[in-house]
This record gives sequence, C-alpha cells and structure tokens, in this order.
Amino acid sequence: MKFAEVLVDVPTMQTDQPYTYQIPSELAGDLKLGMRVVVPFGRGKRKVQGFIVGFSNHVDYDGKMKQIDSIIDLTPVVNDELLKLSAWLAQTTFSFRISCIMTMLPSVMRAKATKVLRINKAPLEPSIAALFGKQSELEYDEDQFNPDQLKAIIDAVRTGQLTLDYVVKNQARAKQVLQITPAQSVAELKAVLEQVAANAVAQQKLLKWLIEHPDQPIEQPRLASMLQIPISTINTAAKKGWVNKQRVTVLRDPSKHSIARNYPLALNDDQKQAVDQIAASIKNETADVYLLEGVTGSGKTEVYLQAIQKALVAGKTALMLVPEIALTPQMVNRVKGRFGDMVAMLHSGLSIGERYDEWRRINAGDAQVVVGARSAVFAPLKNIGVIIMDEEHDSSYKQEDTPRYNTREVAKWRGAYNHCPVVLGSATPSLESRARAGKDVYHLLMMPHRINNQSLPTVNVVDMRNVLINDGKTDFSEPLLTAIQHRLARKEQTVLMLNRRGYSSFLMCRDCGFVLKCPNCDISLTLHLKGHRMQCHYCGFEQPIPNRCPNCHGQRLRSFGTGTEKVEQQLNQLLPNASVIRMDVDTTKRKGAHERLLAQFGSGQADILLGTQMIAKGLDFPNVTLVGVLNADTSLDLPDFRANEKTFQLLTQVSGRAGRAQKQGEVYIQTYNPDNKAIQLAKEQDYEAFYRSEMRIRHIANYPPYFFTVRITANAKFENQSAKVIYEIDRYLRQTLTNGDIILGPTPSAISRIKNKYYYQLLIKYKHEPKLQSALEHVLNKYQTAIRHGIYISIDSEPVSFM
Repeated sequence: MKFAEVLVDVPTMQTDQPYTYQIPSELAGDLKLGMRVVVPFGRGKRKVQGFIVGFSNHVDYDGKMKQIDSIIDLTPVVNDELLKLSAWLAQTTFSFRISCIMTMLPSVMRAKATKVLRINKAPLEPSIAALFGKQSELEYDEDQFNPDQLKAIIDAVRTGQLTLDYVVKNQARAKQVLQITPAQSVAELKAVLEQVAANAVAQQKLLKWLIEHPDQPIEQPRLASMLQIPISTINTAAKKGWVNKQRVTVLRDPSKHSIARNYPLALNDDQKQAVDQIAASIKNETADVYLLEGVTGSGKTEVYLQAIQKALVAGKTALMLVPEIALTPQMVNRVKGRFGDMVAMLHSGLSIGERYDEWRRINAGDAQVVVGARSAVFAPLKNIGVIIMDEEHDSSYKQEDTPRYNTREVAKWRGAYNHCPVVLGSATPSLESRARAGKDVYHLLMMPHRINNQSLPTVNVVDMRNVLINDGKTDFSEPLLTAIQHRLARKEQTVLMLNRRGYSSFLMCRDCGFVLKCPNCDISLTLHLKGHRMQCHYCGFEQPIPNRCPNCHGQRLRSFGTGTEKVEQQLNQLLPNASVIRMDVDTTKRKGAHERLLAQFGSGQADILLGTQMIAKGLDFPNVTLVGVLNADTSLDLPDFRANEKTFQLLTQVSGRAGRAQKQGEVYIQTYNPDNKAIQLAKEQDYEAFYRSEMRIRHIANYPPYFFTVRITANAKFENQSAKVIYEIDRYLRQTLTNGDIILGPTPSAISRIKNKYYYQLLIKYKHEPKLQSALEHVLNKYQTAIRHGIYISIDSEPVSFM
C-alpha cells in the first residue's frame, strides 16, 4: 500500500476524519492497522501522534503529500476488534474516535509532543551558547526563558542559526533491571575464591553464591539484599570479570504477596442451573446476555469462577469486571487463587507502570483472565469466551468524562463480536436490566437463597426523630450503640456506613448565618479536622479553618452535619476499647491502602470498619455480624429520579455484609424518613417488590426504562456564554426533532458553578427519534470551534445522574 489513513491526536480540535499520508519506502511492509505513528500536522514543523486506521493505493490529490515520519510501536496497540469498537463507541457516545481509542489504552501511551531547539550554524551568540552548554539540542519551553533570551532565540531561528523542531516522545517505558550472571566456570570461580583475602568477607559471600548457583540469573538489588553485601562489591566483581551485568526487561508485578490456592466448591441447585446455562452459551458460542439476580451471600462469585473455568477449558479467555477499587483486592485474590498466573488485573489502584505492564501481558496473550474496574472492559483480550460484570447496577460503571460510555453496553458489544455470553450479576439489578429481563431480552437467572440456606440478616429501622442519646450530641441511636457493644463483648465485628467523608458538611456563623463556600464552586466547604482544613470536594480548593467569621468577624462559628472523620472521633470517645478502621477517599489515597486496610480488618486487627459506600459491596468477612447505616437519607432527597433506586440498592448491598457465614447477622438503619418506600422495602430486602413499585412511578413520570434520555451540557467561564449556547441548542433541537420528544430545560445544573465554570443543561426524553443521531452529531461538530472561546459542549446518552 502507498498511503495510510491516520487518525491524529490533536486535543484542541478533534475530527473523525482520518488524514492521508504517504508511506515512505523504508516503512513499506512494516505498517499495520492499529499502530501508533508520528506524522507532521498543520503548518510548520509540528508533529503529532496518530493511529493507522486504513490503507489505500490511490488518493484524489494532486499536491505534495506529507509522509509518515516514524513508527512509535513495532506491533499494533489497537487490534481489529478495538478499532471497530472505537468507531461504534464514538457514534453512540457522541464523542470523537481518537478520544475513544485513547481511552482504551494505558495513560502512558499518550505520547508527549515537545519543541526542541537544535544548533544549525555555529558559532552562536554567547548568551544562547550558554543555554546549550555542551548539548547540541535543547527542549524549548517559553516559560523557562526570560524576555531577553526569548528575543535572542527568535532572532537565531530567523537567521537560521537554530532550528525549531517538534519531537513526539513515547512515554510508555518497560521496566529494566540489572541482571547478574557468572562470567566464569565453577572451577574458575573456586580458584578465584581461594585467592581472595581473608578479610574480604563480602567478596567471599558473592563468590560462594555464584559457585552454588551457576545457572541462575538474578537481579542486582535482590542479590545485594539477600547476601547483605554492598552494590560496590558486585561492581568490583564485574570489573574483575567474575560476573556479567546485563539490562533486561521485566514486568512489574502488582501482587505483592502470595495468594492461597482455592478450589471449585460444590454448587447448590440455583448455582448449578446458572453455571449450566452460561456454559451452554460458551459451548455454542452464542452472545446471550444473562441477568444473575441473587441475594447477597447467594454464591454469585462461585458461579462467576466456574463460568470462567468453562471458558478456559474451551480454549477461550475471560473478562471479569468489578465496580470499585475496594472490591478488587478480595475479588482478585479469589480469581488468582483459582487461576494463578493466568490472571491480569487492570484498575486505577495500580501504578502507571504496573498498569502498562499488565496491559502488555494481556496484549501479548500471556494472560487469559482479566479482572478489573470500568476501563478493563477495553482489555485487549482475544477470543473471549465469557464476560462477567459484577454489581452491574453500580453507577461507577458509567464514565463521566468523554467518551461517556456505559460499561454494560460496551460489554454487550464485545460479547456480540466474540459470540460469547455476558453475565450481569447483582442482588439489586438496575431497573433497566431487570425490565429487559422481564421482556426476555436478557435471560433471567434467579438465586433467591443464601448458600448453606443461611437466613438473611434481621433489619431494624430506627426512627431518628425520636431515638437519640446524649441530646443528639452523637450520631448513634441507643439501639445501634447497644448492638455494637454486644458485638464487642462477643469478639464479633461491625461494619458502619456513612456515605459522607470529612468531619462535618459545612461551617456556619451563628451570628449572621454566613456559610463558608468554595471560591471556585457553588458548594460549601467541608470541614476536615485532620490537617485543620476546609476542603472543596469538587475542585480540591482548601484553606485553614477560620477562627472568625469572614463576613461579620464574629467568633460563634459552628460545624453542621456529620462525616466519617467525626464519627470515628465519636466512636473513640464512646467505645475507647474498640479498634476502628476508617475507609474513605481520605484514608485510601496511598497506593495499596484499600488492600492493606481490608487485610487488617479481615485478620481481626479491628473491631469496627467505618466507611463510605466503598465498603457496601462485595466484601465478605465471616466474623461480621452487625451492620449499621448511620444516615440512610443522604441520597434520598437529591434532585435525581434515581434517588429511591440508589438508596434501596445501597441499603440492601451494605445489609448483605452481615451474617455471611454461620453466625446470624443483624442490621440497623438510622433514618429520619422511616416510612419511605425504598427504606421499608430495603428492610424487607424484597427487590422484586421494589422493582414493581418503582416501575409504576417511572411510567407515570416518563423516565427510563420507559423512555431513553440524553443530557446536553454547556459550560463556560462566563454564565452568559453557557446560557446563550444552551438556548441556541434548545431552539435548534425543538425545530429539528419531532413532537413526540420531551425536552426539559434549559436550566442551570444542580451545582451551577464548578472550577469557575458555569454549567447549563437540557434533557431530552424520547422513545424513537429518527432525527436525533444526526441532530446531536451536528451540535457536536458545530460547537467544536467554541472551544477556542472557552465554551465546552458535552452530550451524555443515558446519564446515571442529573447532578
């Protein structure tokens, strides 16, 4: 082929139209679809990264064609399946294809383009020569030069003394280590050992190890640590010709500890029926979608593991998705314990290097099972036999940034492409999935019983309007506090959930009513006692806790509301002998913190696990017999039609953490709305009744799953810009779309200003709209130029939240 179709990565002005480049003769035969290349783009010498998406032998162009500059990768980084997926994803998420491709790859594979100054003619002016020193080229960064230096550089470029080039740097780097191997035979090393001075103890240790392990290469740091010798001893051995040093590429291993082996368990009737049906779809290579609705503790994980085993036996691969990083350590341990080194994991808790190496293992075909969070749905697995999505209802499966994809829909696309089943598992499925199962679009698999016929925990709803101790000075009702004390006496564990981090929700002056707000967002600052800071949970702004009111200078400042940090303090005061682990965004920032905290709790080092919703799902600790929900109302009154659904799901999921082994579980739900339908049905843990009740409300209000929805958002630095654009879009859509659609808005978003940008939105509800796709694509393309003026338009198909 003479020409390549290249999709360029230009963040400021994207397009789905690939550009045609001539293939240099020296690269002919080396290029393949899905490779990354460096190409010249635009005027001047600018170079950018691009992806080859097609080839041709002829172009209708008489001018001089630009050539591909160089290859970044020697093998394709996007296979044929993912290339096709990127085109589908761009269309369905109303985003650009290059954004979709970049989302599929590890972040280090976003190549960095830099400007480089090179010496063209010498001698240079002394001021410029001093900048270069002994180097022949220098990275050009305007901010690093003073005005005089910039003027001198510009003059030197104009006169040809310097040239300014663009260089695309590949940030993806494999890890390399120094490996040590013996450079002499055992006999030669023994002869050397006899002549080494008696006081050269480190050299003697090294030589003895080399003699005992003649065919065992070893990493230099590990050898020095194991023998407790300095690196200088190994350097000396290399100079004397005893050892060879060689840089070798190794894979970073995210597993820092050995994982105990586990074996398939005997299945009960519900589990066996589910595994048999999924196995039949794997064998017959049919793209069936299964909704596995099983109560908490019903053994869904064992169904997943045995379904994966069926796929592996059939010579295929398997993909398993989990919603939260907090779930990943326990789930990975279960999967790795079953399938060993065949497993790779992908989630944001890994370092950039670890994530890149796991991706490389998968792309090379060295991993047959992938476990990970949302973005793992793009793992470059080939010949997939089964795709499993645990806790399919979870909102974290929806990507909130461009491209705004729903993981469930991507999983179904890959299932259809690979002719394999997709298993959606949950104790509380999304209403959309349950409705599809009711219409036989999905196959419904029911698991209504806990394994070993263990009963579900007893749930008690505590009316906090009437039941408070200490005149409301703590957030614990007397029944819940008494229940915790009983567990402490019996050496059993407790899980407490409050879905709000920090110490308190806001700080208010009791003299003038002033509330301390973020200067960048329309939201109050949250008080964090650790660090003595007020923080914004949207933009990250923080400031010290004030001593006086900034408005009236009064000193009667009081904090209101409760977060996990405040509850931890209360627990330490009320139960001084109890050991508490707090698990929220603040305590899990460091790498590996999730795994470390859960391991501590699982090994019995703490009596109480206190956390936000990250502890509500998937955790399985046999000694947990009590779950307490400190405030069930945090998500009830949000301006979101899914508020009841999210509340029911969260309460049911966290209740399921209690009594998962032989001991009976108990749950206390504290609420100021005890008669709310979602709370009452969560008490009964009756999903089917909740489904019927909520579906009636959705039908009356014309919301999903009876209608599809699209949200369009405009944001800009100035409010009038956002408002003007969203009203223009509203007028265009009302003139273009049919009368059967419902358009709500435009209105300011629930939080109208975030990071000094004003947000306006409108919502489209429709059942069938033939003109919608083309109309939204028109909006997307028309307002791309608005980016230059700081105005951004986003289109979100089937948003999970309207906040």
